[in-house]
Amino acid sequence: METTILITAMYKYAAAIGIDIARLSLRIAVIRMGGEVIYESLYPLKKEQDRDYLFSSLVSVVQETRQKMAGLGVNPIAIGISAKGFIDQEAGIVIGPDQGIKNWNNVPVAKVLNKETGLPVFVGNDANLMTVAEQRFGSAKGYKNVVFVALRTGIGGGIVINGKLYRGVNNAGGEIGQMIINFSGGISRTGIRGSFEYFASASALVRRFNEEKGRKISDNNITAKEIFELSYKKDPEAVKVVNENAGLVGIGLSNLISIFAPEIIVLGGGLAEAHDDYIKMIRESAFANSLENCRAEVRIERAALGSRSALIGAAFYSLTRLAGKSI
Repeated sequence: METTILITAMYKYAAAIGIDIARLSLRIAVIRMGGEVIYESLYPLKKEQDRDYLFSSLVSVVQETRQKMAGLGVNPIAIGISAKGFIDQEAGIVIGPDQGIKNWNNVPVAKVLNKETGLPVFVGNDANLMTVAEQRFGSAKGYKNVVFVALRTGIGGGIVINGKLYRGVNNAGGEIGQMIINFSGGISRTGIRGSFEYFASASALVRRFNEEKGRKISDNNITAKEIFELSYKKDPEAVKVVNENAGLVGIGLSNLISIFAPEIIVLGGGLAEAHDDYIKMIRESAFANSLENCRAEVRIERAALGSRSALIGAAFYSLTRLAGKSI
């Protein structure tokens, strides 16, 4: 916390560009050290992508953003990149997997963008940066022991222990979605049998809904959000799979509670935007299946920063690294 205060004082009015590389879009924002969002925009990407196309898009959006900011008298001094997969955060390299982008393995993102833009560039895993943002500015502000869980197509996460982001060996820690909760279950896209992600992600919710309706996923393009909307209208299959999903999310969280005994678990991602009843069911499942002493102080809350968390985390991370500090 003292480090945060020191850096904030040093860069009180400094701004950085935060970019979140999503599958079909680039989200970009200009953010001050204290988390204030000055500017935000979204740039769609074509479905078929390769390394050159993505770099060209990144450079273009940075140039356009800097031009717009110049008109407002704002000069960003660094770029923070939020990317999926494993990251060599010291070197700014996206290791992989490729996320469906051709040649997007072992990519020196920081080096290439620095050369093209002249700005210092720092790269982090998206779930880790979301965790940082929520711990510094969001629902977990003021807490030193935090678990962040991103409930989306897959399940990502991050862990803060005694105020410090836990990275593990090779920066590979925090892969919460790969925790196994039922070894007799199916195999996920990562090749792991019975994972938390396989059973409790948005993809799992869609799969279960289609199973209950007796149809193949290929026959129906329904989204998790639409399933929630049907559940609010009391569609019986939708109600069943949403309740089931909440219970399974809670099972995953109960393991995290018993292992880490955190002060707070923050739920982000698209599923966490559902109605309060869904979050309530998750809490009930998590608390019913964890040790009393471990759950005694823990809170389970919805993320406060929503879709901005990766952008805010990326910008804050870049300014922190620029000041010679680590997160």
